Amino acid sequence: MSIPEEQDRTKALLELLYHVSRQLATALDLRTVLQRVLHEALQNVGGERCSIVVLDDAGKAVDATIVYGSQIHEHTTQQMRDTMERGLAGWVIQNRKGVYIPDTGQDERWLTRPEDAVYKSGAKSAICVPLLAREKLVGVLTLVHTQVDAFSTEQLDLMQAIADQAGIAVLNARLYTESQRQARVMTALAEGAAAMNTSLRIEDVYQRILIQSMQALQVETVALALIEGDHLVFREAAGQNAGNILGKTISVGAGIVGMVAREGRGVVVPDVSEDKSFGEADRFGGVEMRAFLVAPIQSQGKVMGVIEAINPIAKTFDPDALLVMTGIGGLAGTTIQNAQLFERLQDAHKRYRDLFEDSIDPMVITDWEGHIIEANHQASVLSGYSHEGLHRLTIDQLHEVNWNKTGMEFETLRGDRTCSYESSIHKLDETHSPIEVHVRRVEFDSTDSIQWILRDITERKELDDLREDLTSMIYHDLRSPLANIVSSLDVLADMVPEDGRETVLTILKIAESSADRIQRLVNSLLDVNRLESGQPVMDQKVVDTLSLIHSTVEEILPAAKGKKQTIIEDLPIDLPSVWVDEDMARRVLVNLIENSSKYSPAEGTIEVGARPEDGWVHFWIKDHGPGIPPSEQDHIFDKFTRVRGKVKAGGLGIGLAFCRLAVKGHGGQIWVESETGKGAAFHFTFPVATKDQLEISES
Repeated sequence: MSIPEEQDRTKALLELLYHVSRQLATALDLRTVLQRVLHEALQNVGGERCSIVVLDDAGKAVDATIVYGSQIHEHTTQQMRDTMERGLAGWVIQNRKGVYIPDTGQDERWLTRPEDAVYKSGAKSAICVPLLAREKLVGVLTLVHTQVDAFSTEQLDLMQAIADQAGIAVLNARLYTESQRQARVMTALAEGAAAMNTSLRIEDVYQRILIQSMQALQVETVALALIEGDHLVFREAAGQNAGNILGKTISVGAGIVGMVAREGRGVVVPDVSEDKSFGEADRFGGVEMRAFLVAPIQSQGKVMGVIEAINPIAKTFDPDALLVMTGIGGLAGTTIQNAQLFERLQDAHKRYRDLFEDSIDPMVITDWEGHIIEANHQASVLSGYSHEGLHRLTIDQLHEVNWNKTGMEFETLRGDRTCSYESSIHKLDETHSPIEVHVRRVEFDSTDSIQWILRDITERKELDDLREDLTSMIYHDLRSPLANIVSSLDVLADMVPEDGRETVLTILKIAESSADRIQRLVNSLLDVNRLESGQPVMDQKVVDTLSLIHSTVEEILPAAKGKKQTIIEDLPIDLPSVWVDEDMARRVLVNLIENSSKYSPAEGTIEVGARPEDGWVHFWIKDHGPGIPPSEQDHIFDKFTRVRGKVKAGGLGIGLAFCRLAVKGHGGQIWVESETGKGAAFHFTFPVATKDQLEISES
């Protein structure tokens, strides 16, 4: 070939590649890009049939397109699998290089399909090249001619050049399609969460759940079934042939759907013809099922039913379809449960008015403008206003409304939520009384309204003031004389004569132990007051963790032995030091271990353990006592709170409040894990001493 001919050929190739690049750069939709790649290959290289398989980052086929002449054909899952596992495309993917086969009948890499015999096309010639983008394999392109030796190595090079231009376009289109799908899914979930909660009518809730499921998964049909006794009953369906689904009953545990209801785990069946578990229990009359997905509807860890999505429009489910459907199932469970509760509330509405009037708590009902439209007798007694006088007021004239809680236009309440706060009521005689306000949205006389419970807490406030006065007295009047007692006991111990010394020292030891306990309580009260006022922990230093735990356990051991209890230490020998106020840290351990001993039975076991965790030392104290009821666990660390249970609690209820403030004052966390009747485990963390802190401590 002469130089001018070579230059003309190079120019033509560059023009061709420029044209291909422009054609591919004008589209982002994956299917459009694939069709254009195939069109350019057929038009510029030749051949009768062209196909392309798109791969994800893990090398798995995610899409494919086949063109026969000018006709676009849909691919099948089996075709993609066969091509990847046993066909020429699989060889190209493994070797990451193109190949030209002059005669497919003579090359074992060519996968003969049934249609070859149907069309009697016999041997062919084929070119197959990889699509690479940024060193990543994103697909494989195959071109077929019905005649042998129809191509040349030059056409192989041309095909590879087109593939090189197409690689980036296919990758961008695939990423764009994936991002669009993810955006659609996340948007659908967000919209679903909002839409499902816009109504509490059970029929509306069912429909909204199904609509959101259909939009999120892009399927032909969706159905919803609830567990009733030992059966699943399909209560709602949407999409194609939905009417054939309503009312169908399946035993829990029967078929794939029943298994999901029993086990609470979702299942995807990509092809029902290949799944041996698919049986009569999973069929619906008049519904041709090709693929389906089932996810549980759950609320508070309990399976209430299932959602089923049938026949994805894209022929296959997205990889994250099950995760999405499971999320919808969780949202649906809560929403359905709320709707069921609302229905029961509606049933009880006729009884509400009588209960309203007879309530021992003052109650008023307002409209959404805040005007009082009804009030019970107790509201008149508390406020001093007559029934008619209350009707002339707005709710903010009757008491100080916490607008931050309710919303300036009661928007918090419009979301069917309840809010509570403390305030004061304005009485007719211009005096004020402290009240606890509970507000919620109700239906009163078939009208959407707001209910306000105004509970008088004057006695509780007076009791709180009394407690504060008592605490103040302990702070200022007990601490100094207690310190004198402790020092006097130390002096007496040194003055005891040898005669009868052992007996006297035993008595003095009991007195010292009791005085130490009182002193810990006083110090804890002082620390609670100081930490609640926002003052930081000041006296921190490096403390050996093992020594701290050993000495604390040794201090409590005599009392535990008195109840024949055993204290077990679960401690690694390389436990790091902590950066703490040593006295406060010791009191935290003492309080929690003594607490476990108090609630543990005689001859019981208490476990004290610790482990290093990411810059913290995680401590725990575990007992086998009666445990803490779930209703008490949220308040167990509140000041002056004591657990209600079979074991009568003593003390002021200040120990756990001190522990919480002390741990949080060090930047740590404290929590409890417990089941009623199975004991309790208190956990907390203290910071590990840093290298700089250790060096300062040693200097």
